[in-house]
Amino acid sequence: MKKLLLTITLMLSGIVLTSAQEKHTLALDFTGMKSNKGNLYVAIYNKEDHFLKKPIKGTIVKIEDKKASVTLKDIPTGVYAISAFHDTNNNKKLDTNFLGIPKEPIGMSNDATGFMGAPKYKDAKFKVTKDTAITITVK
Repeated sequence: MKKLLLTITLMLSGIVLTSAQEKHTLALDFTGMKSNKGNLYVAIYNKEDHFLKKPIKGTIVKIEDKKASVTLKDIPTGVYAISAFHDTNNNKKLDTNFLGIPKEPIGMSNDATGFMGAPKYKDAKFKVTKDTAITITVK
């Protein structure tokens, strides 16, 4: 009886672990850019306390026809948030004013915006349970 219970437990654990390890493709389209100058910096986060600080992946995308697209592969099932900024002067950083407000266009998943500060993770987060496509407006 113990062997049967152990076998069933191991099988169920294997099923849970297999589904937890599912990987997906995340297709991101960015619109709203006013020019093709510079690049778009894109970051993906999977924890609230890392949002806008420590991405799990990041990439730099070329802007063409005032749009940009990128496909992120091997994204495990989970909850994520995306941030992006258009580096219009191509200095490889997000320029801000003396209050820390961005001087360059930004975009977030769910088109989240902040009130008296940066957008919140809870407003930008979304679930990935299958291959997913998202459009983000950069403004």
